[in-house]
Amino acid sequence: MPLLPTLSTVFIVTSAVLVAVGWRLIVTGKPKAHKKTMISAAVSALLFFIIYASRTVFIGNTSFGGPEDIEIYYTIFLIFHITLATTGAVFGIVTLTLAFKRKIRIHRKIGPVTSVIWFFSAVTGVMVYLLLYIIYDGGETTSMIKAILGG
Repeated sequence: MPLLPTLSTVFIVTSAVLVAVGWRLIVTGKPKAHKKTMISAAVSALLFFIIYASRTVFIGNTSFGGPEDIEIYYTIFLIFHITLATTGAVFGIVTLTLAFKRKIRIHRKIGPVTSVIWFFSAVTGVMVYLLLYIIYDGGETTSMIKAILGG
């Protein structure tokens, strides 16, 4: 198991679990615990992003190393995951901003939507990780810097 992809996957799963716990806390009337838990979820998601972005820039992304006949399905699935993750991140930032600005009425409306998107993003992210590093051997990894500079 490669260290950085495994570590970043742990952080995104942790983030999703914390979002679920935070959702439960607010439903049961514990707003202070909800706030702390959701901030922890956001920090976990941020740590995921820092590791993922750093790895992408300095080490590179790993291409799919599984059978060629399923590569197109993996690519479609990956695009779906990236769309979910990007949407979830934007919704997450907006939801957190609304909470910090005390716009609770709007926060309550989009919070559940954000959570559901985040759960699906985490699940599909774990599936991408499994397909790239566990089920199949990863393909070639090329650094973005090397790709840009021609190294």
